[in-house]
Amino acid sequence: MMPPLERATVVVAALVVVSACSFNVGKAQAADRSDIYKPNGALQSPPLRVEVIDGTRFRDLETHMRYRLYGIATCVPGQIANLGRQAWPCGTMATAWLVSATLNRWVSCTTLRQVDGVNLARCASADHADIAGDMVHEGIALTLPPTNDVPSIRAYVAAEREARKAYRGLWASSFQMPWLHGDSKPSGSIPTIASRDK
Repeated sequence: MMPPLERATVVVAALVVVSACSFNVGKAQAADRSDIYKPNGALQSPPLRVEVIDGTRFRDLETHMRYRLYGIATCVPGQIANLGRQAWPCGTMATAWLVSATLNRWVSCTTLRQVDGVNLARCASADHADIAGDMVHEGIALTLPPTNDVPSIRAYVAAEREARKAYRGLWASSFQMPWLHGDSKPSGSIPTIASRDK
């Protein structure tokens, strides 16, 4: 026979185990019920190693899924900006910035939606809590013009305003808005976030 103190300890331990089990079973049953609301959150990717395509797009090295940074535009490959009388390759610089931010680093993306097989996403790395936001802040990228369906991200608009005031990156130069650059788009055409992914 056990001494009374040991018996009381065993009884208390058994009660704790039984109550913990019944609490977890209750939680599991509540989660499986159809009358419980569960939000459809954005799809969070596992950490990725990526290959940069251009200033706003990259591809996962393992799955080959394509991602595009949501809400921004950069100079397109081959586009030139002018700082005074000196031309510089702003498209190449945007691509180089994104390569530098992602090379040999894990990238994590939250896909906001998919368009034509491209994940429109907000992404982060160890050095950049919001890669697109940092690009806008440094004057490497611009916020896309808002549309009725896709408003601008307020933090990006504020970061762009600050970059313009400080003449950072592109804002120290003259350049054509990326969505107006090139012969493929009619003059005055403004892209939506989706139309730049093609």
